[in-house]
Amino acid sequence: MTAAAKSAASGPAEEECTADQVQEMRAALLTWYGAHKRDLPWRATRDPYRIWVSEIMLQQTRVAAVLEHYRLFLAAFPTVQALAAASEAEVLALWSGLGYYRRARMLHRAAKMVVAELAGVMPRTGEGLRTLPGVGVYTAAAVASIAFGEPVAVVDGNVERVLARVAGWSAAEPGFATRVGTFAAMLVAPERSGDFNQGMMELGATVCLPRGPLCLGCPWQRWCRTRGEHPMPARRAQQRQHSARVVWRRGTGARQEVRLVQRAADASLMAGMWELPVYEPEPDTSPEFTVRHAITVTNHVVDVYVRSGAARGVEGEWVPVSALSERALTGLTRKVLRRIGCMS
Repeated sequence: MTAAAKSAASGPAEEECTADQVQEMRAALLTWYGAHKRDLPWRATRDPYRIWVSEIMLQQTRVAAVLEHYRLFLAAFPTVQALAAASEAEVLALWSGLGYYRRARMLHRAAKMVVAELAGVMPRTGEGLRTLPGVGVYTAAAVASIAFGEPVAVVDGNVERVLARVAGWSAAEPGFATRVGTFAAMLVAPERSGDFNQGMMELGATVCLPRGPLCLGCPWQRWCRTRGEHPMPARRAQQRQHSARVVWRRGTGARQEVRLVQRAADASLMAGMWELPVYEPEPDTSPEFTVRHAITVTNHVVDVYVRSGAARGVEGEWVPVSALSERALTGLTRKVLRRIGCMS
């Protein structure tokens, strides 16, 4: 941007960019992305189904946590037809550990819709994709641009942060979201919209970080008004909750079983998932170990007790250790069972 534009205290950045500057910004980002993008499996395909699965998994979830789940999920359900034909329990079992299980249920429901109503063919436009259950504006734009080259902008938290810093805007300003959306739509490279959108998201995820942005490595440094940290809305404060769970076991070797209970079908979180029973420890007893586990905005500190025997008075059912991977376990339950060697 010009020196005059950079010194201006207000005014929408999209109105200050000339056509030449927009072209320069596009070229700089695409060159940077080509040289620095991470090698991620969903970037090696243009299959809309596989891109869609990755985008749903990545919502509010770190890339590192998604990689193995993505591989196993697609090994089990390589096509939208395979996903549609699966039971909800099978889908949730492979989703276990990613959290936000409503995503999996909506993905499954949408796959059934694609097969039953669209002859198994994914919609090719953002507008069409938004008709699927669980697909919002962001996911639709991501799939449409990456898989089909539709020239639409993708705006997630990373992109919002990048553009807010480039323009010098505060998220508290009236109309902030609209301004960011307009700016993003103006910048997107129409001939390479998928690469451009992935480049924007990659820039926010690896360089334009929420804390300690790596400005010297940013391809847009020369156009950025902020060049450093920028005030953004504070995250919702995490709550802390302390509880106890018990692993009841019986049998040995291949015949070993553990006691699990199923959450209510209408539970607000993780409905229908299987978990370890809540436990009231005897006085003056110590847990085998303690684990920490975050669920939405709550940090759970859980004391884990291990007991053997008939588990009289404990609700639930006995599940063979060999069948645990087939159950839709909560992330906490999977973490505990792996800790004691019941799961790999």
